[in-house]
Amino acid sequence: MSDKPKKRVLIVGAGAAGMSCAHHLAQHPDKFDVTLIEATNYCGGQAFSIPLDKEKHGASWLNQGVQGGSYIFHHTMTMFARQNHVANPVNLQVSFGKGDQFWTNVYPTKLLERHQGEIKRFYWMLKIIRWFEIFFMLLPIKVLMKLFFFSYEFANTVALPMVALFLGTGNATPEVPTIVLERLCTSPTYGMWFPADKQSIASNLPRMVVFPNFAEFYEDWRRDLVKRGVKVRLSTEVTEVVDRDQQKGVVVKLIKRTPREDGHNTSSAWAPEEERENADADAEDTVEGFDEIVLCCLADTSSRLLGKTASFHERRVLGSAKFSDDITITHHDTDYMRKHYENFFNPEQAVTSLSGVDQSARVNFAENNFRPMYYIKPYSEDLTKLEMCFDCTNYQAQFPPSVPFDKHVFQTIFLNKDRDRDLWTDHEIDESKIIRKDRWHQLCHSWTHFVFVVPWMWLLQGRKRTRFAGSWTMVNAHEVAVMSGIAAAVDLGASYPEDLARDQFALLCFRLYYLLVYGKWYSKPKGAETKGEEGEKWATGVYGSVYNGPGVAKEERQMWRMGERDKGQNGNANGKVNGNGVVHGGVSW
Repeated sequence: MSDKPKKRVLIVGAGAAGMSCAHHLAQHPDKFDVTLIEATNYCGGQAFSIPLDKEKHGASWLNQGVQGGSYIFHHTMTMFARQNHVANPVNLQVSFGKGDQFWTNVYPTKLLERHQGEIKRFYWMLKIIRWFEIFFMLLPIKVLMKLFFFSYEFANTVALPMVALFLGTGNATPEVPTIVLERLCTSPTYGMWFPADKQSIASNLPRMVVFPNFAEFYEDWRRDLVKRGVKVRLSTEVTEVVDRDQQKGVVVKLIKRTPREDGHNTSSAWAPEEERENADADAEDTVEGFDEIVLCCLADTSSRLLGKTASFHERRVLGSAKFSDDITITHHDTDYMRKHYENFFNPEQAVTSLSGVDQSARVNFAENNFRPMYYIKPYSEDLTKLEMCFDCTNYQAQFPPSVPFDKHVFQTIFLNKDRDRDLWTDHEIDESKIIRKDRWHQLCHSWTHFVFVVPWMWLLQGRKRTRFAGSWTMVNAHEVAVMSGIAAAVDLGASYPEDLARDQFALLCFRLYYLLVYGKWYSKPKGAETKGEEGEKWATGVYGSVYNGPGVAKEERQMWRMGERDKGQNGNANGKVNGNGVVHGGVSW
C-alpha cells in the first residue's frame, strides 16, 4: 500500500465519458478518491430509456437519444459486457426522401437511375480523394460538391443524407469535412457504405448494433461504481469553478436541485439573469475542494463553469465548438409518416436495371423485406436542410419483428431551432399520438470543429489540474465518449485495460485519440504482451474491422427472441445476460 495520499478527483457529468472515467479510476482504489457529480437524477446523459405501453406497441421501453452504433465500437461493447449487457446486431435499412426524390440502400429507384452519370463521377471522385486525401480532408462537403460539378439535387438528396445518417450531423452536414464522406465509402473499418457501388453508391445493408436498455445498463454501472468506492452524487450541480491552482488544487461551487419528474429535460440551476432560478428553493451553495477535475460536459457548459478561471486557450478552443438546439418528438402518428416518408416498398419508384446492370434481385428482396429504420427528409423549400427520423420498432431489438405499422413508434428530429424553425412540420404531428418531446443541444461537426477545436485540445488537457472529456472532443459518438473518459483516467495515472490493450483495433483507436486530444502516444502495458489472453482475438479481418469480442449478441432481436422463449420465467429483462442468455418479455402480434 502506497503512503502517498489518494488523489481527490471530481468528475462533472455522469454520461458515457464521466462513467467511463470513474470506472477506470476506480480500478485503483489506493490511488484515487473519486467523486462523480450529475445534475440530473440518473446516469447516462443523453443515453436513456423511457417506458412504453407494451400492449399497444409491443415493448415496455424505448431507448432515447443514443440508439445504436457500429461494430467498431469496441470500448462500448466491452463496457456492456462488464455489466452483463449486450447489444444486438441489425442490418441497417434507410429511406431517404419522398416520391421522385426517394432512394434507399435496399433497392434502386428512379432517382438513382436519373443520376447515373453523377453517381459514376461520385465513385471516381472518392478514389481521387482517397489518393490525395491530405489536400481534400478538411474541405467542406458543400465546396466539394461544387468543385466536382454535382447538381443541386444530387448533392442534397443523395450525398448529404449519407453523412447526416452516420454522425447525426443534420443541418450542419454541408459544413462537414470531406474526409468524413470519403471514409464512409472507402474505409473497411469506418465505412458504413463500404465498398461504394458504381451504380447506386450504397447498395449494402450495413451491419450495425442496437444498444441494450440504457436505463438498466447505466443504473447497473452506477451500482458497480458505488461498490468500487466511487461517490456518485445525483441531483447535484456544479455551478462554478471558483479557483484552480496548480499547487492547491480545484475549488468548485455546488448546489442540490430536484430535476423535473421525467428527470431528463432539466435546466441549469445557473442562469445569466438569476443564478438561483432553477435551483431548489431551500438549497444552499456549498464550496468543495479537489485535487483534479474532469469536465465531462459539453464545451460551452465547460466554458461557462470555468468562467473567470478560464485561460486564453480554453476560451478560444471551447468557444470554437458550435452547437445547435434540436427537438425530438417520440410519437406513433402513422399518418404523418405516410405523408412525409417512404415507409413501404414502392413499385412505382423501383427500377430493375441501372446502366445496364441487372438489379432485379435487390428489387425482389425489397418487395417483402423493406423495413426502413432510419429516414431523412430534405425540405422541399430548401434541400440543404433536413428532417431526420427513426422507426424505432423496426430498429430496436426489444420489439417483435412483425408489429403492425399503425402500432410502430417513431422518433422525428427537428433540427437547428434558431435557424430553421420556420421549415419544421412538427405542428402536423397529432398531439394525441405524441409520447414525449425532448430537447437536445447537439454538436455541429463543421470543418471549423476539426480546425479550431480538435487539433488544439492537447493545449488544454492537464493544465490547471483540469481535463476535458466527451464526444465533442472529436466526433459525436458513444464510442468516442467512452474513449475520452478512459483517456482522462489514463492521463491521471490509471491503467488502460489489459484485455482492450490486446485488442489491436481498440488499442489503435485509443492511441490515435490520445495522440490527437492529449498530444501523447500511449505505450502498451507489459501485461498486455501475454499471448493467448482475453482480448487477443477480439479484432479480426481487415485492419481489425471484424469484432469478435463480448457485449454483442449473435442473432438479431435476441432481446425479443429470448423473451419469447423464457416468457413467464424471467419477467421483463432488457438486453441483460443471465444464465439463460438475453431475455426480454415480448408481445406476439
